[in-house]
Amino acid sequence: MTESTYVRIRELNDTFRQTFQGGRVLTTSGIAALPEKIRDAILQRVRTFDQFTTANDPHREHDFGNFEEAGNRVYWKIDYYDATMTYGSDDPTDPARTTRVLTIMLAQEY
Repeated sequence: MTESTYVRIRELNDTFRQTFQGGRVLTTSGIAALPEKIRDAILQRVRTFDQFTTANDPHREHDFGNFEEAGNRVYWKIDYYDATMTYGSDDPTDPARTTRVLTIMLAQEY
């Protein structure tokens, strides 16, 4: 992929992650079982996450992160599906052809 492709994917991922608009947000049963105050803090941490490094973001797409909240290791991941969510997207730079899915989970659920 070209640098401009990575930049476009990164921009779309950041906008989606920060607003939770432009895709689907899923939380696992482990996240759902946490007290509301902790769940809210986790969602806010996902929205404001900016600790991207070559270790956790090797493709520079801002599609994965992890952190600890209230003693819980949390992972989040953005995946790209086609518009029908049947297959992977063949062009994650095109929002009309891509459904982004953000999954937020406890590390032990991975």
